[in-house]
Amino acid sequence: MTEPAPGARREGAPDSAVPGTGDPLGRVVFAVLVLACFGAFFLTQRLKHTPTIIHSFELAPRFSPYPGGHIPQEAISFKLSRADEVTVTIIDSQGDEIATLASDLPVARYKQLSLRWNGRRGHVHGYTLQTSTSGRTRELVPRITGPLAPPGEYRVRVGLRHQGHTLNLPRSFELVRG
Repeated sequence: MTEPAPGARREGAPDSAVPGTGDPLGRVVFAVLVLACFGAFFLTQRLKHTPTIIHSFELAPRFSPYPGGHIPQEAISFKLSRADEVTVTIIDSQGDEIATLASDLPVARYKQLSLRWNGRRGHVHGYTLQTSTSGRTRELVPRITGPLAPPGEYRVRVGLRHQGHTLNLPRSFELVRG
């Protein structure tokens, strides 16, 4: 039995087994997939180099504003990549607003904003400025006098007035009893 010449069609073999004679639709689909992969690669690279709007976000995983609680206030801090006026609210697990910690508060670019939440429902009625024991960090402690929020999971929502964005920060925290 003799071996067929290279590139020759073997008897019973489909046309796609011979190079250059495959299904034209298959070649088009393959080419589109290759182009889509290249497009996705370049888009991913661009997104990796786009600065995030909010970064250096910090908060404690849980706190207890109830009598006997070891951590009576939730410490929240973050930086903005662009200066803006922020509205900071606390929302519950259903997305309902529980407390407003700041309304249209001017925040400088790359300046750490540190706030404290006392676990109470309502809107801010002024601030107290609290300095850390090291003297390096200053925190705004909003005066909110409503009833205590119930125990549960909460998130921080940040509204950026001039940028037109409202973002729920990625991590949640828990308000617990004692």
